Amino acid sequence: MPDSKTRAKKIKLLLFDVDGVLTDGKLYFFPAPAGAQQSVREQAAKHGGQGGFGLHSESFVEAKGYNAHDGAGISMARLGGMKTGLITKRISETVALRARDLKLDHVHQGINDKLAVFKEILKQEKMTAAEACYVGDDVIDLPVMWNCGLAVAVANARDEVKRDAHYVTKHSGGDGALRDVIEFILKAQGKWKQVVEQYIGERSPGSQ
Repeated sequence: MPDSKTRAKKIKLLLFDVDGVLTDGKLYFFPAPAGAQQSVREQAAKHGGQGGFGLHSESFVEAKGYNAHDGAGISMARLGGMKTGLITKRISETVALRARDLKLDHVHQGINDKLAVFKEILKQEKMTAAEACYVGDDVIDLPVMWNCGLAVAVANARDEVKRDAHYVTKHSGGDGALRDVIEFILKAQGKWKQVVEQYIGERSPGSQ
């Protein structure tokens, strides 16, 4: 069986969960200003009151916290030639905003069957499962992890998720876990030094 570094050399697509991976898993609910989050309520309402898909309330909005290291990492992944995207069960306007900010290629919210969406993304990108990495933290992520080239569990993942992962990050979700994955892949591919130089150069033009 290939080791994690051998698997990482083939990765061209990085997909991940949101709650517990891109965030620390905590959900914050705040009173909503009038007319806020209409689109989110409409999306969440489509799930017929089933739990876990997101808040559809006129009086509260859902908030999450993100880590700047992950954001920088996603920019580096893009410089390294990787496509990126998220697949999450919950529906949240904050996720849509963060995804646009990070220029993610694939954004799928309100997804219960993550494996079906994963296969659809592979088809769209004309990639094989061996070229895809998926980062998860809970049992809903396992079907994709069992079917991708590099399965990653974050440090705060449930034990059964860590057990089935090819690689476990040093940092927890929301604390730079995604950055750990991106560095691991780019270093395995021999691209890390070049990507960092390019990233720094883009942010400080003329400072050679």
